[in-house]
Formats: sequence, structure tokens, C-alpha cells
Amino acid sequence: MARQVKIIGVQVKDIRFPTSLQHDGSDAMHTNPDYSCAYVILNTDSEHKGYGLTFTCGNGTEIVVAGVNAMKNWVVGKQAYDIFNDFASFWRKLTSDSQLRWIGPEKGVMHLATAALINALWDLWGRLEGKPVWKLLSDMTPEQLVSTIDFRYITDVVTEKEAIEMLRKDQSKRAQREKELLANGYPAYTTQVGWLGYSDAKIKMLCQKYLDQGFTTFKVKVGQNLENDKQRCRMVRECIGWENTLMVDANQVWGVQEAIDWMIELKEFKPLWIEEPTSPDDILGHATIAKALEPHGIKVATGEMCANRIMFKQFLQHNALQYCQIDSARIGGINEILSVYLMARKLNVKVCPHAGGVGLCEMVQHLQFWDYICLNGDKTGKWIEYVDQQHEHFKVPTNVQNAAYIPPLAPGYNTEMFEATLKDNEYPMGKVWQELIKQGKHYDPR
Repeated sequence: MARQVKIIGVQVKDIRFPTSLQHDGSDAMHTNPDYSCAYVILNTDSEHKGYGLTFTCGNGTEIVVAGVNAMKNWVVGKQAYDIFNDFASFWRKLTSDSQLRWIGPEKGVMHLATAALINALWDLWGRLEGKPVWKLLSDMTPEQLVSTIDFRYITDVVTEKEAIEMLRKDQSKRAQREKELLANGYPAYTTQVGWLGYSDAKIKMLCQKYLDQGFTTFKVKVGQNLENDKQRCRMVRECIGWENTLMVDANQVWGVQEAIDWMIELKEFKPLWIEEPTSPDDILGHATIAKALEPHGIKVATGEMCANRIMFKQFLQHNALQYCQIDSARIGGINEILSVYLMARKLNVKVCPHAGGVGLCEMVQHLQFWDYICLNGDKTGKWIEYVDQQHEHFKVPTNVQNAAYIPPLAPGYNTEMFEATLKDNEYPMGKVWQELIKQGKHYDPR
């Protein structure tokens, strides 16, 4: 039996990077994001700590920090293995606080805060077991894995019994799949070429850079100006060729009919999918768009801002997405994300995780590795998104080689940042932000 480790404190920090200065991350909806995160540190009565985060775009991170502080009493004083041995029950208690739930429930700021805490707990669990989180998950029996998931509200699609049966089906193939994954990695696509704020020259340079690195799948941001979108898609196609894959992403800017009309105008560039064509909450709108674009060979992808497993359930039920984009920090952490993978598997929908941001690539790879090893066993036509920024701030950064994510071997969830990063980038008193305020490039929020 694992020795008990008590969680004795929770720290949470507002960490921001001024990515808006170079237009990194810019899209039709988020024109000047400063990639940021609410960063959680779980202190224990042992030598181990847990590190977790949830991704944000700058202003408002302080609200997520307040959310974590409002929830931390659910964690402080608990024995870690008491949580892990009954994780689904703990997750439900955390998300069902009778007062805090009112300002969710299971959505928005409180669910982002939930994700940060839950991600830190999984990081701690991996460290205590001496395993990376993908291996921690993959080594679990079907019963252990299912015991971490709260099935409330989704049993009309998948039950605990069905989930266990799905996981039992390919248990004998796990070792071989793990061996193959360690040898070859998991396919990645890049969004780094496609930010709306980039110049044509920079886009062309980046296309060649990532072609040279072995990438065959590229994503471009669209949605501000149709003629500009056509010009940029044509330019990218000329760079990457027609034998490679192109996706486009509108980041929620269109209405339903506008999305259909706009994408028909872009069909000549043969995009595999249109991502987030309209409001992330409009399930039936996405279904209408998907049906209208199907004859044109264009699929719909969404999920990075889907609020919870219940909304994912309905997207999947209504054929409103053909590519399910779970996000490691948008819904309530790994426990809830596992339930989305199970529903997608049951309804035969491909999962291609959203990544980029601060730490999303580091985290989400673990989930897709587990899916391949334990649940799906197929990489065909599936990728993990890759954005090449902010990795240098993590002690165990993402390792992408020849356009493939290579599984990490270090224990945990790859979420621990360097102390220097925390010191320099904590908002607003870190050295980076104080210098920008001094230069007049940012206001002083105090």
C-alpha cells in the first residue's frame, strides 16, 4: 500500500507572457492575446509537490486565480491517496460545492480553476508513482481507470459498465502499442504558420521551416476578411503543396449561415476541416454547418472552448463535429476529459486534441498517448496540435521530432515551470511586466 502523503498547502500564481507584442496566437476573435496561465503548486508533507495550470489569454487570469483560492480548502489537509483511491467521488464534491457551484456550474471560471487543481493532483499522483501521467493511466486496470470518472449526466451515452468493457477489449495489445509509440511517437500538426497577425514573408518562412522538420499537416487562421483568407490559403497551399493537409480555424467569429457561405468560398483550397466556425455553445448550429459542408468534403472540428462533458455529449450525439478537440485545461481536468474520450470512442468520432497555449502541448500529449494505447489503437487521420512557443519555460518540455510527439519518461504531467520563469513573468510585479510598464507598453493594473 502506498504511503500516505498529506497536502498541506496550495499556492496559485498569475503567470503571463507578452505574446501580443509579436502577434503570436492572434486569430479572428483573439487579436492580441498574452498567453498566460493560472499556475498551481500543491505542497505536501513529503519531498513531492504537484504542479498544475489552466491556460488563459492575459486579462482575467486574476479571476481564475481567485477561483482556485476559493476552492483550495477542498484539497488542503487531504491525504493524496484518499483522493486518488476515490477520485470520481472527490471530483464530484469539488464541482458540487453548494455555494461555488452557483457561479458555474461546471463551466466558465470555476471550471478553469477546477482544471488547474485537478491537473496538479494528477501531476502529484504521477510523481508519487514515479510515472509520467500517460503511463500512470495506461497501467491502470479498466476498473481503476473508470473509478476516476464521474458519469453523472452522460450514462445515456456511455455507462461505467460499457466503459470497462471498451477498455478490456484491447488490454492484450497495450504493451505492443506502448512499444510502438515510444519508437515512433504520435503525429503532430502545426498551427505556428497560421496566426492572423503574421506577415506574408513570415508565413512563407515558417511553412518552409516546418516542412523541413517533417510536417505534412498545417492549420491557418481565417475569419476576418474573405479576400485576405483566400490570398493566405492560396499562399500556404503554394508553400506546402496539394499533397499535404490544410485545416482552417475561425475561432467562433461567424454566424451559422455566414460560416457555410464563407467556407464554400474557401473550398477550392481543400481544407480538411473548419474549426470553431461559430459560437462554441451552439450545438445545433454546428450540426447545421456540418451537414451543409459535407457535400464539399469539409469536416467540422471544435471543442477547445466546450464547457463540459455534457455539451460534448450533445455535440457527439448530433453529429455536430467530426473531430473532437478536447483541451487539457478547459473542462474539469483529466477525469472529465477521459469521459469525453470514452463517448467519442463509443460514437466513433476522432479525437484530435487542442494544444498550443501555455503548457497545453505538454499536458494533452499524455491523454492522446493513453487513448492510443488503451482505447483506440489507431492514429490514422489523427494528430495532436503543436504550437512552438513557451516550451522553454517547462522543466520537461514537449519533445517533437520529425513531426511526432515523443512520449516523455519523467514522472508527472510535464507542468512544472522553472523558478526563474515564475519570478520574471508573475503578473504584474515580475521583471518582464515591470519593464513593459516602464516602457509604456503595458498599463499598471494596481
